Amino acid sequence: MSFYGFPKYETVAEKRKRAQVAVEKLKKNNPSITPIIIKGRNLASAWWGKAWNNNLERYSDYANRIERGRSYVRHGAVLDLKIEKGTIVAWVQGSSSKPYKVNIAIHPIEEDLWKKIKKSCEGKIESLQELIDGKFPETLSEIFTAKGSGLFPTPKEITLKCNCPDWAVMCKHVSAVLYGVGVRLDEDPMLLFTLRNVNIEELIAKAIEEKTQNMLGKAQTKSRRIMEDIDVTAVFGVEVETTDTSNKQKETQGKKKKRK
Repeated sequence: MSFYGFPKYETVAEKRKRAQVAVEKLKKNNPSITPIIIKGRNLASAWWGKAWNNNLERYSDYANRIERGRSYVRHGAVLDLKIEKGTIVAWVQGSSSKPYKVNIAIHPIEEDLWKKIKKSCEGKIESLQELIDGKFPETLSEIFTAKGSGLFPTPKEITLKCNCPDWAVMCKHVSAVLYGVGVRLDEDPMLLFTLRNVNIEELIAKAIEEKTQNMLGKAQTKSRRIMEDIDVTAVFGVEVETTDTSNKQKETQGKKKKRK
């Protein structure tokens, strides 16, 4: 603290060093901690991480406050972040010597909405890997990110809690964790489906099943057309030359040659 009671100014290097020391302390008691590490200039680099951040920033409830966490997450202040079914638990290094604990609850996707999303994906996903890589049609991108009816939660579906003394519901530590989730989704997009309590295999299976059925349907249609072409002789009463008839003709031709 400074002479006037305000937090002492720290450089970026000092903040990162303090965060690293805090990480090492936490690892002594919990070796499995996974700090958020920003690689490069952007907070998120893949489709899923970017979509998560864009979803949060487009809501007026969050737009003016979530920016507070950008510098925190960049400086390595999010010491640990775990995503499980419906919950996000993290430890964030603030101005205090001890890190703050952040708990975020995410409401699961409603069953009816999940059915609509699965229906919309039918025949539009090639494989699980393409889904993870964010390689899907623009129409699917619009479905996934639809405001209030996509895969990403609205502010009403998010409950925030931090044990820091800041009175604001979305303090710097909470905002840093929310941006940290975007980093985690870059690493493993399937965590979003875990968080929203839905089964990604259902989405893939239904989408690929529909695509397979369409392919089989086309193949059967083609087969029927081939059979129709073969049977056209019978339909029009045209006699097809048999093997016996062909042999008789050859014998007749052979006799004629002998006579000559």
